Parts: sequence; structure tokens; C-alpha cells
Amino acid sequence: MHRGAPGYRGDMDYAKMREIAEELGEYAERLEGSWTVEIGSSGPILAMMSPSKRHEGTVWRISKQLNEQLAATHPGYACIPGPEIEHPSAGRMRRPDAVVIPEEALDEDGLAVDTSQVLAAIEIVSPSNPDNDYRVKLADYPAMGIEHYLIVDPRAGTIEVHSDPADGRYRSTEPYIYGDLVPFGPWTVDTADFRRYGKAGDRDGR
Repeated sequence: MHRGAPGYRGDMDYAKMREIAEELGEYAERLEGSWTVEIGSSGPILAMMSPSKRHEGTVWRISKQLNEQLAATHPGYACIPGPEIEHPSAGRMRRPDAVVIPEEALDEDGLAVDTSQVLAAIEIVSPSNPDNDYRVKLADYPAMGIEHYLIVDPRAGTIEVHSDPADGRYRSTEPYIYGDLVPFGPWTVDTADFRRYGKAGDRDGR
């Protein structure tokens, strides 16, 4: 479920959108369930979160693998689930399922990590709103200057790796399937143990 901020105008500056987003966040604290606030092309959005265990299991597997590799490729960086990231001049604030950022960024004041510090974003497609990852964030993340974007889809057992952002889009897209060793920037994600959505939840979705 998504709720846009009432009265939003396309030319609203980012500071005003951020103020509205914080008000929405305070409102969400009084609601039942788990909610998140993001800022997209149409302004602040209040979205309900209901990730499944398999969704969260996939986030955990990817984060674990990348953290083991980051110690060698980017000391001081970590793959962290959940922090907000923002690009004020692009007018965007998003909360990826996981991001690769400097560990020290988590000790800074403020609510969101500037995307100049973000090496990569990871999204696990939800059954209810796949368009958010495949279309909306596929436009937002290159506009925010994020070099690497990984989309994992447990519905079909597929993976997409996007890189080389320029002119508001990724110029490189590589498709993979569950079971592949997936090159992702300077890292590799082993998808052999990834599980699809479904009753059995095995790699083939049977």
C-alpha cells in the first residue's frame, strides 16, 4: 500500500519534501503494522512494509556474502539492511533492502545516508509490488548516482545486475538465474541457496 503526500507539487524543493516525509514518519508511528517513508518522483510516499521470511532470508544471504568480500575489496565498508539513502539535488530518498556503505556513515547525525557514500543497492522483489523495483527504483537509483544495483526476484528465480549509470539510466544490464554465480561489481553473489516464493520454497519453486 502506498499513500502520496496530499498537495504535493512537482516543483517543491527537497527541504520541503523532507519536512513532509518526517511528518509522515511521525504519523506512521501511530499506525498498526510496519511502514516506511520514501521520496520518489511524485514526492513523499508512505508505504506499508510486510516482507516475508524468504524475502528477509535472501537479504541476509546477500549481506553475509558481501560482507565477507568487502573486508578485502573495501575495508571499512559493510552491506547493511535498511538505512535510508538520499540525493537532495535529485529529489529522492529511498530505503533499499540493503546497501553497501561505509560503516562510519551509521555514526553520523541525521536520518539518511548521502548517496555519494553508497557503492551499491540491493532490492528483493515483493510479490505485491514488483513494479517498484523493476521500473521506479530502476529509474531512481541511476539518477541518484548509485553505481551498482542488484534486483533479486524470488517469484521467478531471476536476478538482474545493473551498472554504469549515465543520463538517468543504467547502461549495462546482465540477467542471471538462481543457481548462478553472479558478478556484482567487484564482488560475487552465490545464489545456489536462494529460495523462491512458493509452498515448497526450494530453488525451483516446486
